[in-house]
Amino acid sequence: MTAALQEISSPPLKPSRAVETGGFAGTRKSTFPAKRPPGYFSPDADPAAIGAFFRANGYLVMEDAFSPAEVAELKQETTLICRGGRGALEGVDLPPAGATDDQVLNHFLCVHFPHKISAAMRATLFNPPTLKALTSVIGPNVKFMQSMLFIKASGKPGQAWHQDEDYIMTRDRSLLGSWIGLDRATQENGCLWVIPGSHRPGILWEQRWHGDRRFDCAEESVGFPYTDEDAIPVEVEAGSVVFFQGYLLHRSLPNRAPAGTYRRALVNHYMSCESLLPWHKPAENEPMAKVDYRDIIVVAGVDPYAYRGTKDIARPVVRPAGDGGCASWSSKNLQYKDDPE
Repeated sequence: MTAALQEISSPPLKPSRAVETGGFAGTRKSTFPAKRPPGYFSPDADPAAIGAFFRANGYLVMEDAFSPAEVAELKQETTLICRGGRGALEGVDLPPAGATDDQVLNHFLCVHFPHKISAAMRATLFNPPTLKALTSVIGPNVKFMQSMLFIKASGKPGQAWHQDEDYIMTRDRSLLGSWIGLDRATQENGCLWVIPGSHRPGILWEQRWHGDRRFDCAEESVGFPYTDEDAIPVEVEAGSVVFFQGYLLHRSLPNRAPAGTYRRALVNHYMSCESLLPWHKPAENEPMAKVDYRDIIVVAGVDPYAYRGTKDIARPVVRPAGDGGCASWSSKNLQYKDDPE
């Protein structure tokens, strides 16, 4: 791996690995970022153009997918969830009742499965521009299985290079993440970085502990034939959605913006209904080939396995940020590079 990406707010754009695939990208309304890499679309874009770019590059941006009013509601909902106002959160002691909003939001990095307790966040699954992108890329039949709410206040870490397929196994390579920006995402406050085209080999790269305090407790993908210089920043205005394929290498850096600045985002994960989802261990006498996680929501089309029914399995849980170390994340004795010998 090369030296870290330069963490500056507005560098000139360098030549991109992203492949231009043409077609009507829609009528743009957003003015941020003024300079941007390829792959930014509007809700009126040609579905064929959306699909072609995504297949070639493994990511795309749908600008103006959520209105300012919808974004404001989701930000209010974020604070309410972090206060415990929507129900219990596993893995954390809630801030005291008299805490300010800033104190509350600084207490969290990421909440998994917020859609389980928030109707507003569940409603994002059916956002029309999102469904247009999903059906253009995955196909007519799409199911959802996971949500993650990132708060990422000033000073909070990012996440090292990884592929989502390491965590959610789809088997048919249809996994797709939708990253809904609730704040303007910049290089300064920790936007996403992607390596265009890194999904195409279809290889899950080895993961190792990074020992880098810039990142949370999740491991880092290593051994891939790309460098940090191949990555591009995906800066977006609030209300935009970044879509990325499950094998795409992506990461984020820490929020280096002034105190009181947030980079909030709601991430939802989807896949094709045609494929089983082996997201848990087989039951006794159950063959691995038949394992199918059924805590899902069908958001488009039909589910050929609907006869199996659905289950309510997941519960909202808080991801450790590494503030007190990562011992609770793994049974291993995890050391940071700057720990004393």
